[in-house]
Amino acid sequence: MTKKNIVSLLVAISFSLHIIGQQSATYTSNLVDYQKALSLYNNHQYLAAQSLFGNVKKTAKEEILQSDCTYYIANCAVRLNQQNADQLVEGFVEDYPTSTKRNTAFVDVADYYFENSKYAYARKWYDKVDENALGRKDKDKYNFNNGYSAFSAKQYKEAKKYLTRVENSQEFGSQAKYYIGFMAYEGDDYNKANEYFDQVSDQERYKEKLSYYQADLNFKLGNFEKAIKLAKERLDESDENEVSELSKIIGESYFNLEKYAEAIPYLKAYKGKKGKRDANAKWNNTDYYQLGYAYYKQRDYENAISEFNKIIGGNNSIAQNAYYHLGESYVNLNKKQEALNAFRNASQMDYDLKIQEDAWLNYAKISYEIGNPYQSAPQVLADYLAKYPNTSYKEEIETLLIDSYITSKNYKEALKLLEGKNSFENKVAYQKVAFYRGLELYNDTYYLEAESLFDQSLKEPRDPKYTARATFWKAEADYNLTNYDDALIGLKQFQQETASSSTPEIENINYNLAYIYFKLKNYDQAIKYFNQFTSNKKEDKVRLNDAYLRLGDGYFVTSQYKSAISAYNNAIKLNEIDSDYPFFQKAISTGYSGQTSKKIKELEQFILDYPTSKLRDDAMYELGNSYVKANDIDKAMTVYNRLNSEYKMSSFVPKSLLRQGLVYYNGNENEQALTKFKQITSDYPNTPEAIQSVSTAKLIYIDLGRVDDYANWVRTLDYVEVTDTDLDNATYEAAEKQYLDSNTDKAIKQFNGYLNEFPNGLHALQAHFYIAQLYYKKDLKENATPHYKYIVETSRNEYTEEALSRLSQHYLEAKNWKEALPLLLRLEEEANFPQNVIFARSNLMKANYQLERYDKAVSYAEKVLASSKIDNKIKSDAHIIIARSAIKTGDEDKAKTAYTNVEKVATGETAAEALYYNAYFKNKEGKHEASNKSVQKLAKDFSGYKYYSAKGLVLMAKNFYALDDAFQATYILESVIKNFVEFDDVVSEAKGELKRIKAEEAKTNSSVQQED
Repeated sequence: MTKKNIVSLLVAISFSLHIIGQQSATYTSNLVDYQKALSLYNNHQYLAAQSLFGNVKKTAKEEILQSDCTYYIANCAVRLNQQNADQLVEGFVEDYPTSTKRNTAFVDVADYYFENSKYAYARKWYDKVDENALGRKDKDKYNFNNGYSAFSAKQYKEAKKYLTRVENSQEFGSQAKYYIGFMAYEGDDYNKANEYFDQVSDQERYKEKLSYYQADLNFKLGNFEKAIKLAKERLDESDENEVSELSKIIGESYFNLEKYAEAIPYLKAYKGKKGKRDANAKWNNTDYYQLGYAYYKQRDYENAISEFNKIIGGNNSIAQNAYYHLGESYVNLNKKQEALNAFRNASQMDYDLKIQEDAWLNYAKISYEIGNPYQSAPQVLADYLAKYPNTSYKEEIETLLIDSYITSKNYKEALKLLEGKNSFENKVAYQKVAFYRGLELYNDTYYLEAESLFDQSLKEPRDPKYTARATFWKAEADYNLTNYDDALIGLKQFQQETASSSTPEIENINYNLAYIYFKLKNYDQAIKYFNQFTSNKKEDKVRLNDAYLRLGDGYFVTSQYKSAISAYNNAIKLNEIDSDYPFFQKAISTGYSGQTSKKIKELEQFILDYPTSKLRDDAMYELGNSYVKANDIDKAMTVYNRLNSEYKMSSFVPKSLLRQGLVYYNGNENEQALTKFKQITSDYPNTPEAIQSVSTAKLIYIDLGRVDDYANWVRTLDYVEVTDTDLDNATYEAAEKQYLDSNTDKAIKQFNGYLNEFPNGLHALQAHFYIAQLYYKKDLKENATPHYKYIVETSRNEYTEEALSRLSQHYLEAKNWKEALPLLLRLEEEANFPQNVIFARSNLMKANYQLERYDKAVSYAEKVLASSKIDNKIKSDAHIIIARSAIKTGDEDKAKTAYTNVEKVATGETAAEALYYNAYFKNKEGKHEASNKSVQKLAKDFSGYKYYSAKGLVLMAKNFYALDDAFQATYILESVIKNFVEFDDVVSEAKGELKRIKAEEAKTNSSVQQED
């Protein structure tokens, strides 16, 4: 080796030794820093430790040192809750797959999360641990921690898997048993829960927790006495929430032991449970039921009701039981309307069939007693018998059913129920119900329909009294249909029936017979029966007054003027109804008896005393005629002129003008006569006065030798045929004969033939009137209409009043208010008969109401009420128009007064409406119980009028809620919504009220489902 080579070798060795020295120093430094970092880590100074581990890792060349630093850097990140902690641990495992700290890393991270109660994170890392690589002690800790983490996350299946592995562990066994027992408790495996809890019950740490659970377990296992003992022992040491739960356990245990008095204070002490979304503690329907039933068993019905009626919308066996006992509680307090709803609800559930049947029975009986707003009492009773045909109460319910057909007054529905039922009792009921239904229709002026019902009643002649009554009212229907011969036969038959003497109808039989004879123009018989009536009947002033008037008319028509005067004087003395008619008739009778001067004085007096009488134009006309008869022509002409001026629309004006023309003609004042006759033919064409004017004018023109002038004038009159007069008369008279002989169909055919041949004939007016009357009698009102129109559109005549009445009535029945209105206005103005004025005004008020002219409607109603000649039906209509108009215009004070008046006189649907508003105003005034009584009366007496029954129920629901009875309120509203779908406005109101109540009740009752 050369010297140079030796030097080079020494240099190389020297350099190598330098490098090794440097590496040894770095390694030593890293180990020192690593130990420092480890010390910081163990002292929980994780951030400093993490930084130092990071520095060591940067300079360390050894893989094991790098691996350990990476492990601790990740571990510090976990403990510092750094966002990338999981990635760092995952990175450590990936980068150093052979590291001995791999499994430890998973355990450490999982244990860290466990210790910090982050059990979901802990489970994630425990799932990565290799269980087989753990030592026995570590394995027990792993199983417990993993099991408890799953338990905390309510993953009971997983929890049970791990905790079962350590249930015999000395360190973890007691805890594992407690949690296994708790999971069994939560899963309703009470025997297993009890088994595990018993194994740890001697340990102090669990005593506090186990006392509640063991009490509850024993309750759920049916060990009620033990449950009570354990719960009571724990009460004094418990907080408010646990006291509530323990009280519930004690209360329910006493309840199940039927120790209801002991149960009540503990059931009341329960505060309820909090919902997931609601922090407020609430009871549920079962809680209310138990306390209510405990009160019920103590006969404390008030408190029982206050709990039962908080059970809203229940539909299970508990609810059925609660509603049944709620019904019984109401019965014990004599609250039958409330009981009806409770029993009805229980009867509609089939969880307990015995309770259902008992509830049905009570529901049916109470329906009979107080009425039923949902369906007729007969229907309820019939449905009960259909559902329980073998009931031991069959005979009792059948008896109630028969009677209910009458007492319910829902005759229309009752008839449907009775049809086809063939027992004797049902036929007796059918006779009565058909009679009463006929009477309803009669009172509503549906005479044909009423007659049909009376016939049906007479087909079942079971009770002589009702046979007699049906006979009477069938005759009355015939009378109103102008079938006077049939009416007479019917009344005579009624008189002959033995049972008639015990009926209310017999009281006025002479009056009714007298009227029929009067209509048949058999005045001798009419006089006989009117006299019999007036000699015995003194209390009924209105009917007595009318009898005197008709008696006077009978004597008048038969020319017995002295007797007529006496009868009219009797009517005047009564002073019951306006005395203008008898005064006028008395004056006319005086004239016919030959006392012309006295007649004149009485007519003059009449005109002074009765300035607003509808007969004043009649009186002026008669006075004028009397002056003519007394040859006091100037006075006659003055009175005629006054009549023509003051009563331009009167039918007496053309007669008055004709009289004036004839006076001029008889006085040879031909030009003045022609002027009057031409005025009549111009202003009152086609009237009998116009026809007579033409005839008399013709004589004048002939006398004056001016036939051409006559011919030219007559050609301007389209209603006068210059030729064919004999044919015209003959054709008309042939038709009139058929009319007078009551050959209706032939008369119609021949009058139509006459009008087709002579549309402007001499007798066109009379023909149109007679054919209209015939069509009307046959109920062919559409056919009658054009003929009545012809009459009312011509100048005023003797038929105008009747035609206005009939034509307006036709439009009213068709609800054609606008067409009816002008006719009624004319009738009010032009009518001579007071009853037609009343008819016009009563229908003007109705038509204006329908046309929403409420002020005018009220004005006419008040006019109607001011008349002394109206019956209760018209009074009722007037008051109801005032009331409805007041409601429409928001004047409830006026409406209340009006409806009070309606109640006094109304029948049928109008009475139902008035009674509803009676309840309505009481509700508004806060008189809820009084309001409910009115609704109950509405349900019992007027159940056939479903609209007001439904509205009354909504009102009743509001009343009950105001009286703190939520069950009644919600049940009634739900029933309305279900049973009265045909009334949109009522259902809409019920839904709104139900939504409001349920929202309020849901605040305290977790069982209440709020409405959408």
